[in-house]
Amino acid sequence: MAITIKDIAREAKVAPSTVSRVIADNPKITEKTKKKVRKVMEQMGYYPNFHARNLANRATKSIGIVMPISARKGNNTFQNPFFQDVIKGISSFAHSEDYSLYITTGETDEEIYSDVMKMVKGKRVDGIILLYSRESDPVLEFLTDNSFPFVLVGKPPEDVRKNITYVDNDNYAVSRELTQFLLSLGHERIAFIGGHEKLIVTKNRLAGFLDTLALSKISVPAEYVKHTDFIMDGGKKSISELLALKVPPTAIFVTDDVLALGILNALHEKGISVPDEMNVVSFNNLFFSEFTSPPLTTVEVNIYQLGYEAARSVVELIEERGNSPKCITVPTEIVVRKTTEPLMIKI
Repeated sequence: MAITIKDIAREAKVAPSTVSRVIADNPKITEKTKKKVRKVMEQMGYYPNFHARNLANRATKSIGIVMPISARKGNNTFQNPFFQDVIKGISSFAHSEDYSLYITTGETDEEIYSDVMKMVKGKRVDGIILLYSRESDPVLEFLTDNSFPFVLVGKPPEDVRKNITYVDNDNYAVSRELTQFLLSLGHERIAFIGGHEKLIVTKNRLAGFLDTLALSKISVPAEYVKHTDFIMDGGKKSISELLALKVPPTAIFVTDDVLALGILNALHEKGISVPDEMNVVSFNNLFFSEFTSPPLTTVEVNIYQLGYEAARSVVELIEERGNSPKCITVPTEIVVRKTTEPLMIKI
């Protein structure tokens, strides 16, 4: 027979209502009583029915996670470990606060929008974390219009930025730093391979890249800038196009490690030696980046922390709805490995 609140109350010699208040962590109950009741609960193997309690409180204790389309297209949901790592960070804080996670599965803009609308209107979650940021996003507009608690991992579009809580790196600043690093090695012909041009992270990293080169009086040919999906095969076509140019680059600035891994493979297949004939830099410092051939120079963006801070922020919005929008900037660091070296080839 299942253990009930009455059984706990009888054993702890308190009223059933006191047990309920201990489960709800009511501040009116003394710490001494809470410890006594919790000890009895543990001894008797009683686990509170949070679902039933949350229904009574009209809360779900659930957080919705919205993935970008490119992360799921062609059943490649977790091909990019970035999403695994950021969800680990979200899950860690959510678990500490007894929140569960609800992840969308849509594969088109329409399906994602429908999923989010069902989560909000159907009261399936108390708050939402968006794992992407792009311009003219109907999901972002829907959540904002409905004043629903949500947090963005990434920088929001400028016209709505002041009204949204978001967690991000300073992608513009670190892109300038990474570009300056390549310049310090002697490179001036540097190509850019990034994600979709509507993604804010791509825009910010491209802006930092272009502005740094412009300050050094270096112009970037239009054919040096490529956009593709954050998957291993995403850079193969771009590499072929860059190498076919009359004046190819000597270095490639890539905005994601999975994309960079595919680029390193493509360069190897074409007989281009890295770093002797081509330097490659990237972002995210994913677990495999130190094991690529050669090990990848990349930016540590602290993915786990991005997720952890996003979860903390959305719980704050859920439980303290008066909170003002804020920006949390997670620090970055360039990790120099073997895909970069001072330029020695003839340019």
